[in-house]
Amino acid sequence: MKNKFLSFSALIAMSVFSGLSFADNGLIAIITPSHDNPFFKAEAMGAKEKAEELGYTTLVASHDDDANKQDQLISTAIARKAKAIIIDNAGSDVTIGAVEKAKKAGVPSFLIDREINKTGVAISQIVSNNYQGAQLGAEKFVELMNGKGKYVELLGIESDTNAHVRSQGYHDVIDDYTDMKMVAQQTANWSQTEAFTRMESILQTHPDIKGVISGNDTMALGAEAALKAAGRSDIVVVGFDGSDYVRDSIIANSNIKATVLQPAWEQAQMAVEQADKYIKTGSTGVDEKQLIDCILIDKNNAKKLDTFALQ
Repeated sequence: MKNKFLSFSALIAMSVFSGLSFADNGLIAIITPSHDNPFFKAEAMGAKEKAEELGYTTLVASHDDDANKQDQLISTAIARKAKAIIIDNAGSDVTIGAVEKAKKAGVPSFLIDREINKTGVAISQIVSNNYQGAQLGAEKFVELMNGKGKYVELLGIESDTNAHVRSQGYHDVIDDYTDMKMVAQQTANWSQTEAFTRMESILQTHPDIKGVISGNDTMALGAEAALKAAGRSDIVVVGFDGSDYVRDSIIANSNIKATVLQPAWEQAQMAVEQADKYIKTGSTGVDEKQLIDCILIDKNNAKKLDTFALQ
């Protein structure tokens, strides 16, 4: 008996030092767009932290907004017998089939940030209230513009529902101000590089603009870089996401004066908590579709922002 006891103790010690755990509850796959965007990286890391805290191993990957790659990653999660998939998807329509495939294989999906155009195939769809957030950003933009002047809008990926919802939220506020005129509206595909190029071109055609409202922070940063290169400190920029980089611009009183925080970290951890409850009980106890309100970030609270969360 003594030898068996020692053997079991040694096995426990080995598991601790090797990073294994007898409490492992299985695998959770975490799939997001590219981690080059700090928002998506925050989602992935928030989900990973919570999953491991709850006793799961994790598989973290990026689909890079490629539906075929996303399908392959979901197939991998199924083959690895994942207990759940946490996903910020690659498209509201193209993702439906992949999520249905996971469901048929007995792997539940929990969506964050982006919805799909079908209910009943994912267990949860936890998204920011993009319309409410866009209205917050637009109200601040109008204030910064003093309700008048020419401005431009930078749009996200045209196939992304969030791009359209945010733009609609912006215009439902701004269009009430007849002294404000949009002279250009261009897509920069959520990209900082593309936004820089678009902004350079727009400045040549419309040098008299007074503001830029952007569908996300990454494009706002690209626009700001182009404005700085052109020596245009007079043009105000408002973003959307709540990144630390934009926070720093706001604190430094640069071109970017405000953004809208969508709590990426919190949403990702909520998804994992709901996945854990579903795995253990067969129910999350909440509705499939869940809207999380956004928060305006400006000079008054920017210093409290850290990793897409207010501290």
